[in-house]
Amino acid sequence: MASPSTDDQDSPTPTRRERPSRLTDIAVALLLLVADAVIVVVAGLLLVAVGMGTAPSPHSSSASHSRDTPPVTWLIVWGGPVLAAAGAFVHARLRMPVTAVVQGLFTLACVLLAVAWTRMLLS
Repeated sequence: MASPSTDDQDSPTPTRRERPSRLTDIAVALLLLVADAVIVVVAGLLLVAVGMGTAPSPHSSSASHSRDTPPVTWLIVWGGPVLAAAGAFVHARLRMPVTAVVQGLFTLACVLLAVAWTRMLLS
């Protein structure tokens, strides 16, 4: 007679993947919260530093300033929120609700920073 564990392996219906333990979810969320906080603070400080250093002079036009922005800059500015949203989605699919919420809030912070960076680059 076959054991129950071998019967489950041979069954044609896929088994639902177990979600990680709540402790693992919270531990990962805390680690990501610290990393996300560092990223947001550094990006905010860079925004302030670059914004103060690029104050428009009376002799320069703002139209030429926005055209001089290389495409890779736009990729970096808006790539952050896209990657953050992908991380939130992946953690939600892994059934890690605490981590998904932390990553969702990080996505919101990244979008706000990207809007601020965009406004600064276009001004």
